[in-house]
Amino acid sequence: MNNLPPLAERMRPRSLNDYSGQKHLIGEGAVLRKAIESGNLPSMIFWGPPGVGKTTLAYIISQTLYRPFFSLSAINSGVKDVREVIEKASLLKEQGETLPVLFIDEIHRFSKSQQDSLLGAVERGIVTLIGATTENPSFEVISALLSRCQVYILQPLNEEDLTNLLRKAIAEDEVLKTKHIRIDEYEALLRLSGGDARKLLNIFELIINALDAPEIVISNAKVLENVQQNMALYDKAGEQHYDIISAFIKSMRGSDPNGAVYWLARMLVGGEDPSFIARRMLILASEDIGNSNPNALLLAQSCFEAVNVIGMPEARIILSQTAVYLATSAKSNASYMAIGEAMDLVRRTGDLPVPLHLRNAPTKLMKNIGYGKEYKYAHSYQNNFVEQDFLPDAVKGTKLYDPGQNARENEARERLKKLWGDRYKY
Repeated sequence: MNNLPPLAERMRPRSLNDYSGQKHLIGEGAVLRKAIESGNLPSMIFWGPPGVGKTTLAYIISQTLYRPFFSLSAINSGVKDVREVIEKASLLKEQGETLPVLFIDEIHRFSKSQQDSLLGAVERGIVTLIGATTENPSFEVISALLSRCQVYILQPLNEEDLTNLLRKAIAEDEVLKTKHIRIDEYEALLRLSGGDARKLLNIFELIINALDAPEIVISNAKVLENVQQNMALYDKAGEQHYDIISAFIKSMRGSDPNGAVYWLARMLVGGEDPSFIARRMLILASEDIGNSNPNALLLAQSCFEAVNVIGMPEARIILSQTAVYLATSAKSNASYMAIGEAMDLVRRTGDLPVPLHLRNAPTKLMKNIGYGKEYKYAHSYQNNFVEQDFLPDAVKGTKLYDPGQNARENEARERLKKLWGDRYKY
């Protein structure tokens, strides 16, 4: 059994009908399935979390269309490797052979020059590119390449997909079908997997090996006990990517610089993209600190720019400085909550008309019908303020921004109360 590949590899699907999840893409009549069945396959980017089958789907597509499959990983491939594949594909074209599918895993890790090296081959149709990424391709893939690709979003597998995968493994896997296995409780298995099929099967195999007995009964308690004891056995190749970034963010939100630096180190030692870390801190600086300390956003933006200019290993120092600053800063999510409340209000009330006094009046007709007529220019009044309404009549007086409980926003609260009186009592 030790010479066999892992369970996740043994259970890798070989056809579209055997593939779990992503019915919105490959179910009967779905957009990607139609493209595959027509044989008119565009270059594409698969965007989704780990373990949802991006690599597998790319391979199945190539096999379904009887096309050669070239695979590169952006972690250990460079421009030279890309050019070698393109040369092979060009030779196939010259010989009148079927043109290949070029699959690039973690394409978001390719530099601009590496992505540029793909453009000509994709544009001329020498290869059909399928890139896989866990990051938003709008940020990570150059616009010239992105414009030549169709982006398909892959979703985490749902509960039914995951439980069916476990049942199938028990029934069909060459090792598991020789054992007597009963799953009494699925909750812990599913929760630990996080919708990641590979992670689920790795955990399941770990449990089976740990409970090796004539009859194996799996419960939540047994899963948690054995996974905690053997965490390192399935935490490979960044499978806890989302768990660790979550712990990092929550440490900074919770004002613990020790936790923030620890999880930062875990990511850097594990090979995480520094730009991804910097971008997440940029979001946190606004979402969780906001106007309690506006300098946090400025520092996070400087960090993001510096990391992209300097690179590792020196970037670790800038990342650490910023993480510590954000963790030790005052916290406020008031602006984040305000835009959420405002968007909910817009969805409930629709496109309410802009009050006449706030409308622009570039023409004489607009002025004649009252556009902007009663608008009061704040700078013409004492203290650069005059009371007037800035919301549509139907939602007049609605409070959306509630200042946070911190020194800077307490000051803002007092100023609003002084200016607006009862309207801005908090």
